[in-house]
Amino acid sequence: MTTSQVRRAFKYRFYPTDTQAAELSRTFGCVRKVYNLALAARTEAWARQERVNYNQSSAMLTAWKQTEELAYLNEVSSVPLQQALRHLQVAFTNFFGKRAEYPRFKSRKKSRKSAEYTASAFRFRDGELRLAKMRESLRIVWSRPLPDDASPSTVTVSQDAAGRWFVSLLCDDPSITHLPTTDAAIGIDAGLDHLRTFSTGEKIANPRHERRDRVALAKAQRRLAKKAKDSANRTKARHRVAKIHARIADRRRDTLHKITTRLVRENQTLVIEDLTVRNMVKNRKLARAISDAAWSQVRSMLEYKAAWYGREVIAVDRWFPSSKLCSSCGTLADEMPLSVRTWTSECGTTHDRDVNAAKNLLAAGRAVAACGAGVRPQRSSPGGQSAMKQETSRREP
Repeated sequence: MTTSQVRRAFKYRFYPTDTQAAELSRTFGCVRKVYNLALAARTEAWARQERVNYNQSSAMLTAWKQTEELAYLNEVSSVPLQQALRHLQVAFTNFFGKRAEYPRFKSRKKSRKSAEYTASAFRFRDGELRLAKMRESLRIVWSRPLPDDASPSTVTVSQDAAGRWFVSLLCDDPSITHLPTTDAAIGIDAGLDHLRTFSTGEKIANPRHERRDRVALAKAQRRLAKKAKDSANRTKARHRVAKIHARIADRRRDTLHKITTRLVRENQTLVIEDLTVRNMVKNRKLARAISDAAWSQVRSMLEYKAAWYGREVIAVDRWFPSSKLCSSCGTLADEMPLSVRTWTSECGTTHDRDVNAAKNLLAAGRAVAACGAGVRPQRSSPGGQSAMKQETSRREP
């Protein structure tokens, strides 16, 4: 059993004083302003077929602070402003590397409110965190302990749409170790009637978190639609809608963490399907259900947890006909509409559609793990192995 040097973010909720809230709100606004100014400058330079790097944009920030119009940038800590420029540099690096679209301007109403502080802009001592430009420590609710002798390298403060304040501390977590190697492997099929179906025959019921609050959400959204634009009542109504969305997201995240942690702890190899969720949610009839099932989020959790604990995630190509292929004799059915939940193969075996698909995914994943045949990377995230296309016909989702 080995120890992984994992840098992990520990997120906590905190309750700022009025002074702290005002200071952080100013910081959020300044971060957004600097990001947009730098993006505009780099876009104009790009139109002139010139490039502006981080050092040049940092020099621009110094010049902006010296102008009368932008003198208020000096009132907040300079570190979050510099970090905003670094984030913009990363965004352009990803764009030029064809991993992301061209960076977009931050919106005052829609963009995430956050500010990142490096070690020079905060003091963490004896469980108390004090940020630059603040006299008092943040009142943090320590819902779980930090690692022993934790020394955060960066601190990110954010406020969500529901008005809740969070602080995220990035530090090394030596407690994460690779789990003992095991021969256990499992195929995992995504679904809507059941959140996940395993090759073992087990099915995880779909909690349908969004459906539980659908009536309350619709009522709050109707009230929001009737409020006058830019009014105080509209702001209050928007917060009510955001609180319902936050409650749904919190419950969904908690459920997915429990499922993925269990899977990674119990299995050495986890085989999933490389679904194109972005395209699938274009189906108006299924978009809400697919989004509530959070298929992409499950995959992300499995991949980073597998990297933490020394497990392997294999993604089978989306064209692989796992539902139409008999896991017993290998017979491929001609058609398999979504309404067909059980079917009988030519060999006489009666299959549950989802369990059969999970078994076929496991078999394909084992072939990949054994000889590496038909493997290609699909994503830049950890565990990005994928079995190659084996059929030309699209599998029913």
